[in-house]
Amino acid sequence: VAADEGILHASGSGVPPVAKDYCIIYNSNLVSLPKTLDNATFRTLENLTSTVLCSSAEVPSGLMKDKAVVVMRGNCTFLEKARIAQSLGAKMLLIASKSRLSAISDNKTDFEDVTLPIALIRYNDIVDMQLVLGNEVNVTLYSPPLPEFDYSMVVIFLIAVFTVALGGYWSGVAELENLKAVASPGERETRWKKEENVTFTPVTVILFVVICCVMLVLLYFFYKWLVYVIISVFCLASAMSLYNCLAALIGEIPFGQCRITCSNKTIEVRLIFLAIFCIAAAVVWAVFRNEDRWAWILQDILGVAFCLNFIKTLKMPNFKSCVILLGLLLLYDVFFVFITPFITKNGASIMVEVAAGPFGNSEKLPVVIRVPRLEYSASTLCDLPFSLLGFGDIIVPGLLVAYCRRFDVQTRSSSIYYISCTIAYAVGMVLTFIVLALMKMGQPALLYLVPCTLITSSLVAWRRKEMKKFWKGSNYQVGWRP
Repeated sequence: VAADEGILHASGSGVPPVAKDYCIIYNSNLVSLPKTLDNATFRTLENLTSTVLCSSAEVPSGLMKDKAVVVMRGNCTFLEKARIAQSLGAKMLLIASKSRLSAISDNKTDFEDVTLPIALIRYNDIVDMQLVLGNEVNVTLYSPPLPEFDYSMVVIFLIAVFTVALGGYWSGVAELENLKAVASPGERETRWKKEENVTFTPVTVILFVVICCVMLVLLYFFYKWLVYVIISVFCLASAMSLYNCLAALIGEIPFGQCRITCSNKTIEVRLIFLAIFCIAAAVVWAVFRNEDRWAWILQDILGVAFCLNFIKTLKMPNFKSCVILLGLLLLYDVFFVFITPFITKNGASIMVEVAAGPFGNSEKLPVVIRVPRLEYSASTLCDLPFSLLGFGDIIVPGLLVAYCRRFDVQTRSSSIYYISCTIAYAVGMVLTFIVLALMKMGQPALLYLVPCTLITSSLVAWRRKEMKKFWKGSNYQVGWRP
């Protein structure tokens, strides 16, 4: 049975008139809704949420005549409610549900004698409608077509490519400083003390992927508890990442370098204020994270800082480790998006369920870049007001881009690997959006990003006859000279 999303447009009788849209679920096999408000017919809403309409005796005679009626879901079938409402003269039936909205699952043949439109609506929306619009409300139903493309994708694209490119470039700058320290014994010890990089080996790559799988499954079954753990970890990690990113910028400014001494250690005063600012940013996001009007901006800033710091800090030692990491995470992404619907009881993928919040949980995982959709549709109103891109779709290919940038620095190859891999990432993102528009369903972006970046990097290495060095990593550091 089909479950389609539509819009209930409600307008009050005040001056000036106030209107608001609400999400509905209907069955397009049973009723056809107009695509625009211009072709829709308004009806006066009769709020009968005190009844479930399982018997015509529950409603006074004539109360429903030529009106839109809203009743509670109750134990009787949608068909029974529809026949009673139609026999009492109603022109529209809304069924309010306190639980998660689901499909209208009666058989089409049973509804052949039912002519009035039927839709499910959240009970909380009915309460909100009364508070915002008053008791005298006119309503209509319509279902605008889903837009082929939303321009919020352009913003997502720019953020992703910018983050990957900057993260790779920053990793190359750090590598150049390391190599200069190696060539200058006087700077070597100081540089190693500052070095905070973590190197992935093939074994740690496999362990990392296993941890990702276990964590995703745990989130699926214990979401309502673990989501707050993830939120706490994100606040801490993003605050530290934002500090590292901004401290790198401030370090290039030759002003305000006054220091204070505490416990035989000196620290710049401006870094103390920077730390307070970064902590405050994370705390503000945590408090107002469900404020859709502006909290997404702060989440994206913190998210970009987190991705940049991750890409710069985590080093892939060679192309072999990159292939293992990206290949395994590609399989991980595809399995949890496309295969798990055949395993779960409700037929939904574990990845999509966790991203959306299983079982209607209002708390969302802060592991995505969010940009409000710019094209209005029922899907925007009901459950997808934002275009999303997971941090993993930035970080995982970004680690390969960073390795390419470091290899360019190590071999003095004029940034050819870095530029090629960054362009391949951009092409992969475009390909992801094209498939998303064609299939109209969420896509595992790594399915397109991983082949694009890995194949491009391999072709560049093969064309330059450096595949062996690129694959195993280079031991150039010992003999490097500035």
